[in-house]
Amino acid sequence: MAVSQVEFAQPFVAVDPAFIQSPEHRPNAKHSDFTRDKIPLIDLSPLNSTTTPQPTSLDYLVTQIQAACRDWGFFQVINHGVPLHLLHTLQSETARFFSLPMQEKAKVRRDLEHPLGYYDTEHTKNTRDWKEVFDFSCRGSICLPSNLEVDSNETRPLTNQWPENPPRLREACEKYAEAVEKLSFKLLELISLSLGLPADYFSSNFDDHSSFMRLNHYPACPAPELALGVGRHKDSGVLTVLVQDEVGGLQVRRKDGEWIGVKPIPDSFVINVGDCIQGSIAEILH
Repeated sequence: MAVSQVEFAQPFVAVDPAFIQSPEHRPNAKHSDFTRDKIPLIDLSPLNSTTTPQPTSLDYLVTQIQAACRDWGFFQVINHGVPLHLLHTLQSETARFFSLPMQEKAKVRRDLEHPLGYYDTEHTKNTRDWKEVFDFSCRGSICLPSNLEVDSNETRPLTNQWPENPPRLREACEKYAEAVEKLSFKLLELISLSLGLPADYFSSNFDDHSSFMRLNHYPACPAPELALGVGRHKDSGVLTVLVQDEVGGLQVRRKDGEWIGVKPIPDSFVINVGDCIQGSIAEILH
């Protein structure tokens, strides 16, 4: 059966209509104008000192976190304590994986039986994303209710699928995930304090968490004015810890409805507060 295509001239490109955003949600060049408003940038070096942080420096961090969460729901962090060699190794191994032939990546393709692994047909708001991903559980497996419709204690384990190639990808993912988990718990403590709660208010509830990590690859698009790597959305979890490469691409919608580009800062993380701890925290589309 023939697949319908949308065709353009000068130069000629063809894009599956499944990827085409509706006109009001298509990319706009000004969204990548980094001279405009910026999300907050927070230096976490006081948390990584070999000595206990001074009360004044900790109080200042908490004040910054409070303002960032209230006004944006997003912020960037530097001097975060995650060893940079772990980040750089993961980026290298990720590039090797996504450069493999499709038949190789398909060996760990997600399906109903194995919902973790490689995938390239994800949709956001009923429009296909211009990306391919690889998902894995940060702790090796996730236990979910076996039946969401019935009140039952039965669980279903979801385990990671690891490709044979590249051979170092699994180790790179596991070491990086462990380091980012430690950072995430520190951030949860700061957010708790910013809300006037005990430091362990949130973190104490995540001893057995179901966090997962996603490796994203956004191939060059022949019609970037029509498609998006990921459509507008909010994150349903607690925290998202995102790395942008030098290309960037993340856009955040301010409270007034204006979209702005988030400038990539080398070796930094972008932190997004998810729906699970919304309330006095801003609810931001990105």
